Amino acid sequence: MTVDDVQKRVEAIRQAAFDDEAAHGMEDELYAEVLKAIANGEDKPEKLAAEALKTEKIEFYRWYS
Repeated sequence: MTVDDVQKRVEAIRQAAFDDEAAHGMEDELYAEVLKAIANGEDKPEKLAAEALKTEKIEFYRWYS
């Protein structure tokens, strides 16, 4: 996973923000995949994480149990 990959995924989430459930699911999947990449020794983990966290600024409803 590259920083470019994460940026593309963040943009896809931004485009899906009209559908709260879909956007939230995509965000969860992105976070899990970024964590796995970091755990597997991906280069520049701080940049991957920083890019993924940009989804926090995208407005859509998030549900937690």
